[in-house]
Amino acid sequence: MTTTTEPTSAQDPAGALSPATRAEIASQPALWRRAIEMAHDGIPGLPTAGERVLVLGCGTSYYVGLAYGSMREAAGLGPTDALIASEIPPVLRAYDRVIAISRSGTSSELLDAVRTLREQQPGVPVTALLGEQGTPLADLASDIVDLSFADEQSVVQTRFPTVQLVLLRAALAAQTTSVDAATYDRVPLAGLDSLPERAQAALESALPATGISQLVILGRSWGQFVAEEAALKVRESAGAWTESYAVGEYRHGPVATLGPGTLVWGLDRLPDDIVATVETAGGTVEHGCGEPLVELVRLHRYAVELAAEAGRDADRPHLLSRSVVLGENGEPG
Repeated sequence: MTTTTEPTSAQDPAGALSPATRAEIASQPALWRRAIEMAHDGIPGLPTAGERVLVLGCGTSYYVGLAYGSMREAAGLGPTDALIASEIPPVLRAYDRVIAISRSGTSSELLDAVRTLREQQPGVPVTALLGEQGTPLADLASDIVDLSFADEQSVVQTRFPTVQLVLLRAALAAQTTSVDAATYDRVPLAGLDSLPERAQAALESALPATGISQLVILGRSWGQFVAEEAALKVRESAGAWTESYAVGEYRHGPVATLGPGTLVWGLDRLPDDIVATVETAGGTVEHGCGEPLVELVRLHRYAVELAAEAGRDADRPHLLSRSVVLGENGEPG
C-alpha cells in the first residue's frame, strides 16, 4: 500500500517550526539550475576522465562522495574512492586528484585528513568544494569550487549536498571516455536539464502520512548512498528511527525489524516481493520516482514534518552544531 496524504502536525499546524530549513529546501530548484549552468561553463579543478580520484568528507559530504564515485566509475570515467575523513588508512593509495568536501571548511577531521594526504603525496592537487570561503580548508586546497550560493543557515544540510551532486553529475556528463560506452552506465548523466523542474514538482507533491515508528529508505546503485544521506537527514532533524539499505540488501536481514508502523520508502519503485513482505507484516510502502535527488527533496520535507510531529525544531537539531571542531585533546571544543 502506498500512502500519499499530506502530513499535518498538531504541534506545528502552520509550519511555524524550522523556517530556515523549510526555505532552504524550497530553494533547491533554482540552485540546481545554477549548478548545471556552472558545469556547462566548465569548472577548473574537477577531475578529468581517467584520473584516479579520492573524495574526502564527513557525514553528508562522505555520502556525496560515495554517490559521485559510484556514478563516475559506472560511467567508465575513472577509479574513484570515497573515505570518511576520520577513518583514512595509515598509508593512502596513490591518486591523481583529491576532492575535499566541506560546507564550513573548518571540520577538524577533514583538515587532518587533507594534511596527511599532503604529507604523503605532496604533488597531488586538492580541490575543495566549499560553502564558506576563506577558511582553513581553502588554505590547504590547490583549487576551490565556490558553492557559497548554496550555503545554508541550517545546521542540517539540505541544499548544499544536492547542489554538489547536481554539479558533479553535470560535469561528468560533459566528459567522454575512450572505452566502449556500451560497457558502462551513463544513464545517471542524461537528462539533467530537467532536474530543476522535477525538484519543483517534488516540493509540491503529497507526502506519506506521519505517525510512523520506523522509516526504512531503499536505493539502487548510486541511489543507495543518497538513501543513506536521506536517513541521516531524518535522524538529525527528527531523532527518528531511520535505516537505509540497497534495495536487494533489505531482504538479507534488515527486514527482520519490519512491522506495523514501518514505512519503507524506495527511491525507485520497489520490487513486488518486498512490497508483499512489507504489507504482510503490517507496514506501508512509498514508491519513489526513480530519480534519487528528487526523492531526497521529498524526504527532506518529510524529515521536517516528522520533527514537527515530535515537537522538534529542525533549525535547532539536538546535540548538533554546524561544524565539528576538535580541541587539542581530540574532543569537541
